[in-house]
Amino acid sequence: MKFYPLLLTGMVFTLLCTSCSNGSTSDSKDKADSTNTARIDSAKAADTVASNQNTMADMKQDANFAVAAADAGMLEVALGKLAATKGTSPAVRKFASQMVADHSKTNTELKTLATEKNIAVPKEMSDKCQKALADMKEDKKGKDFDKAYADQMVKDHKDAIDEFKKESEKGTDSQLSAWAKSKIPTLEHHLMMAEEMQKTVEK
Repeated sequence: MKFYPLLLTGMVFTLLCTSCSNGSTSDSKDKADSTNTARIDSAKAADTVASNQNTMADMKQDANFAVAAADAGMLEVALGKLAATKGTSPAVRKFASQMVADHSKTNTELKTLATEKNIAVPKEMSDKCQKALADMKEDKKGKDFDKAYADQMVKDHKDAIDEFKKESEKGTDSQLSAWAKSKIPTLEHHLMMAEEMQKTVEK
């Protein structure tokens, strides 16, 4: 962890207050992004840490990744809980239960790591993810639900793999990029399972 002077802490607080008063938003993902932007700008302005060390000023990619991954991870768990009870196919319910277990663990790891790195992550799902959950809950039933869930899981895991690979290759924080790299095999296994589930529900 990096420790910043009291002056930097004060600058962060000032910028956060300014951000909140000018163009506040109710979207949790946007709030986390705004918080991280303020912290990064403060770190750049203060420039108190040696240039050969990773600082908050260098971590735009890492912060963006953490916010997006946290948001998507919460959706995976919420959709998994929904599908574990609403799904009609045993394959869907089995997959959903595993997603709840695996992504809950990943979400906890990411939150802990982000806290250590002074990166803000959303505490609840973004408006976009909440809408995706509501659409599945309200509009889909029976086999239509199973198919929609399977399609969503294939898409989500393809997107997640791309994002985790990007962080593993372009992240400036060695711990966060290494963590992202370590999760890629699991995500690829999830994608394989999702594609098998997709084939099953389409029969």
